[in-house]
Amino acid sequence: MLAGGTAVAQQPIVIKFSHVVANDTPKGKGADHFKKLAEERTKGRVKVEVYPNSQLYKDKEEMEALSLGAVQMLAPSLAKFGPLGVPAFEVFDLPFIFDSYAELHKVTQGPVGAALLARLEPKGIVGLAYWDNGFKVMSANKALKAPADFKGLKMRIQSSKVLDGQMRSLGANPQVMAFSEVYQALQTGVVDGTENPPSNLYTQKMHEVQKFVTLSDHGYLGYAVIVNKKFWDGLPADVRTALEGAMKDSTKYANDIAKEENDKALEAVKKSGKSQFITLSADEKKAWKKATLKVHTDSEGRIGKDLIQSIYKETGFDPSKL
Repeated sequence: MLAGGTAVAQQPIVIKFSHVVANDTPKGKGADHFKKLAEERTKGRVKVEVYPNSQLYKDKEEMEALSLGAVQMLAPSLAKFGPLGVPAFEVFDLPFIFDSYAELHKVTQGPVGAALLARLEPKGIVGLAYWDNGFKVMSANKALKAPADFKGLKMRIQSSKVLDGQMRSLGANPQVMAFSEVYQALQTGVVDGTENPPSNLYTQKMHEVQKFVTLSDHGYLGYAVIVNKKFWDGLPADVRTALEGAMKDSTKYANDIAKEENDKALEAVKKSGKSQFITLSADEKKAWKKATLKVHTDSEGRIGKDLIQSIYKETGFDPSKL
């Protein structure tokens, strides 16, 4: 009886970490790195089971699975929190709200980012970290240098009121479409162009059916690593501390990889010779910023004016100077 009791006491705590992308993506590599560190630092008291590629749940089912405790950890894109009733996260979709990774990390790794994650707690979710995918470029079969160049173009977006507003402010017609359908839609002319971090553009071969890529860095795509609150609060304090440390180090690792992979992808697109690159001058970029600023003000009611202003304060963005 005693031997049996000891065996039960030593059963590891299992964390099922489900995500919807491949293992060899920045998110996939970050999840695997967290597994390694978590298991090492808890000396086997925790076992992390990573399920990539929607093996357990598809995009739309993940959140429900987390709230039911069927999985313990997820890393959904920040756009997913709007439907959950926390539209404040759509602030990350605003065009040109961050000019660099340094500005972005001031927010995601500072008090503003932490306060945003805290808004998930009433939903039974603890937000642990932000992981980058990267800054987006615009692509199309015509050169996009000025806002006027977008006029009448059908541009693919992921479902987001902010992204819809962004494309409309540039004069384009936004088309919501599943990520898996984009290549064929570009190839057949169902849509004229799209926006993506370079790693997505390259791995999905979209550059092969897009003549021009504008290095606009106009918007950010990222994830939040989240955990079921009831599960997290129930962990022994020393285990939770070890996992927080593992998450902090995995976040640095995942974010470094994201930047590296986007740089490599741009290089590969350049080498392919399929797409011509357009670099915006300071004045051209300013014209894009001016055209899309309306999206910031239009989104105040949904996202919260105070939140937008607090990010301006962190990054030093001054709309009056546009």
